[in-house]
Order: sequence, then C-alpha cells, then structure tokens
Amino acid sequence: MGAVTDVRTRLSTTDDWVAEIDAARQGDDEAFRSLYREVHPNLLRYLRALVGADAEDVASEAWLHIIRDLHTFQGDGAGFRAWAATVARHRAMDHLRRSRSRPVSPIPLDALPDQPGPQDTAGQAFESLSARAAVALIATLPREQGEAVLLRVLFGLNVEVTARILGKRPGAVRTSTYRGLRRLAQLLGPDRPGEVPS
Repeated sequence: MGAVTDVRTRLSTTDDWVAEIDAARQGDDEAFRSLYREVHPNLLRYLRALVGADAEDVASEAWLHIIRDLHTFQGDGAGFRAWAATVARHRAMDHLRRSRSRPVSPIPLDALPDQPGPQDTAGQAFESLSARAAVALIATLPREQGEAVLLRVLFGLNVEVTARILGKRPGAVRTSTYRGLRRLAQLLGPDRPGEVPS
C-alpha cells in the first residue's frame, strides 16, 4: 500500500520498540528521535484530517505532551502508536473547541486519479492518491468515519485499540471504518449500482 499505510520499518519487532521506548524514557535523545521518526509522519497525516492547516501546531503540542508524560507510558510499539494517537486526538479536540470550527479541505473529484485496479477497498483508496490527497479526501468524511479509517488503516491499529481511542464500542468502529472505506471507494470509482465494495 505504499508509504501511506506502512507502520514504518526501522523498529520492526516488539523488542526493538520496547528497547527504544525504554531508552527514550531514560533520556536517550537518539532513541526519542527514532520514535519520533517512526510515528510522526502518520500522526501528522491523522492531524491534517482533524484540524487541517493547523496540524503542525497541534502535532507540536502533542509531542510536548508525549515528552512530558513518556515516563508514565508502559507498552510496546503498537501501544506507543496508540498512545501517541490518543494524545494527538486530545490536543486536536482541544484545538477545535478553541476555534469552534472544523476545517474542510475538500479536493475536487475531477482532480482525483482514475479508479485503481480491483483490490481491497483500503488499497483502492490509498494507492491511487498521494498521502496529502488521501488525507484531504478522508477529511470530507463524517468525523467518526474519517477517524476510524485513519486510525485503522494509517496507524494500523486494531479495532479494540481504535475503539478505546475514540471512546466507542468495537462494533461502532467496525461500522464506521466500513462505511468510510465504502464512501471513499464510491468517491474514487464510477457508480456501480447494487455493488458494495469489499
């Protein structure tokens, strides 16, 4: 699926993540930089869908909170990504409450590439778009659907972790993810009456 959905490669095992997290918790700047490099690109994409042009500012605020509270974190790489996404989401919600508006950065449908080949819906949606265009398109989805798609596909989080982050039940996350991916497939492809994308 390309760079948009990869969960990065340098920290490839649970042991690698745990070692890097422990070192960062002990004050190792290089270990923290490594964690930042692994998580930040997807975190920023997620925030762009939530707060638009203010994503960099909100990400900076999120990383300040992550640095401040890193000593309290216990877990592996998946847990760290989920925790970072939770911190970022809280900062984004604070930002939106302050600004009282949700940015809309729609892209014209005629600017999107042709429909990709027949693969899974997530692959269809993401492989045919650049990361920025994909996030902009996801930002047009209802918030619940957009966040579920971003956390499940972009961060690679499972349903239970995504449900905890969003404060929803797992079934609601599955439904939101399915509806969001189906809507993206509809936006990207020609009308196919009666056919539901897989």
